[in-house]
Amino acid sequence: MTIPVKDFYDNEMLNELSELAEVSYAIDPELYGKFDVKRGLRDINGRGVLAGLTKIGEVHSYIIDENEMVPVPGRLLYRGIDIADLVEGFTSEGRFGFEETCYLLLFGELPDRRQLASFEEFLASYRKLPKSFVRDMIMKAPSKDIMNVLSRSVLALYSYDDMPDDTSIKNVLRQCIQMIARFPLLAVYGYQAYSHYHGDKSLFIHSPREDLSTAENILHMLRPDSKFTKLEASVLDLALVLHAEHGGGNNSTFVTHVVTSTGTDTYSAMAASLGSLKGPKHGGANIKVVQMFEDIKENIKDWNDDEEIANYLDKILKREAFDKSGLIYGMGHAVYSVSDPRAVILKEYASKLAVSKGCEDEFNLFSKVEKIAPEVIGKIRRIYKGVSANIDFYSGFVYKMLGIPPELYTPIFAISRVVGWSAHRIEELSNKGKIIRPAYKSVAKRRDYVKIDKR
Repeated sequence: MTIPVKDFYDNEMLNELSELAEVSYAIDPELYGKFDVKRGLRDINGRGVLAGLTKIGEVHSYIIDENEMVPVPGRLLYRGIDIADLVEGFTSEGRFGFEETCYLLLFGELPDRRQLASFEEFLASYRKLPKSFVRDMIMKAPSKDIMNVLSRSVLALYSYDDMPDDTSIKNVLRQCIQMIARFPLLAVYGYQAYSHYHGDKSLFIHSPREDLSTAENILHMLRPDSKFTKLEASVLDLALVLHAEHGGGNNSTFVTHVVTSTGTDTYSAMAASLGSLKGPKHGGANIKVVQMFEDIKENIKDWNDDEEIANYLDKILKREAFDKSGLIYGMGHAVYSVSDPRAVILKEYASKLAVSKGCEDEFNLFSKVEKIAPEVIGKIRRIYKGVSANIDFYSGFVYKMLGIPPELYTPIFAISRVVGWSAHRIEELSNKGKIIRPAYKSVAKRRDYVKIDKR
């Protein structure tokens, strides 16, 4: 039974009990310092909380010089390969890179052409859902939140698996590759059901094509006419690559490690990670960036006036404008300070897409806010490190130019990050209770072990 909003807020018993709960759970903030308990993603000096070891991803944002933490331009490494080098590799050849990134994260090295072709074919063979699944699990219970559709669908897939609880590496790898292949279908079909039943729009269910990449299939299944340009698919593919992994300490990936350590099944572990990613402090930030810029465009008359932009950002920081949170969304990161390498790369391609879409003025406004915001933040707030744009600053703008609805922004993050979750799940299972020895072939620039910071 649904409780009317008015009755909910006027319920005397709930009001009394909620006040009691708030008092009973309160902890003296000074105790965290007394017992050196870390709160949130980072400690007071800006360093991550050491949580484990991984060989999958590494985030590098500072160096230690005479015991001082010195910020440097951010670097992100997948299996020891710098993300900038990885992107340069496939973009310089005009190829899509998400599938080879999957291979790299799962198996520790880049595939050769034969291995990549075989893997792409294998992935495509799993790009389908069980018979009647779309009708029974997606269409009959459409949700306004597509992340909940993903979670529910993932748990439902347990019932269609003949070996759901087998945690052998071979079986878990099979399940993970199926997840990577199926997430785009679950997300897009979930949105189509929502759009039809809650938005009264026409219902389109396009079957995926084996000859298309993951990015191409997303656009093919999402758009009524299934049409897209090579640039559109390439930029979406790049976004998938950049979101696929970010070390073992980000919230959702850390959840993957923790839940996997209990010995539970793959579907439960992935559903838990989806629940973490759904949070607005993790996977939902790019939506807030888009909403903030709509507000900025409405309230700033001259998009080229730096002073007017700075004054309005000042109001946002002082909780006088936008959502009164005091946050300039998309600016700042728990780890990066000088620069987020993902934002640097995505900005370049966002510029190209903006030209093709006639959105140059809007892109220039983004660039100006990116430049001015750190100066405004520095004047008002005391911070221990610099502030730079993070990947969320440009990703929502990219998705908007691609015509992707806001309801799919975080699910697209999940479509990408399930690759990282899969690699970390297998890593956790592979090393549980074992003596860890180097097992991978050497890859240039890769370290054997990387500390996991709880970021």
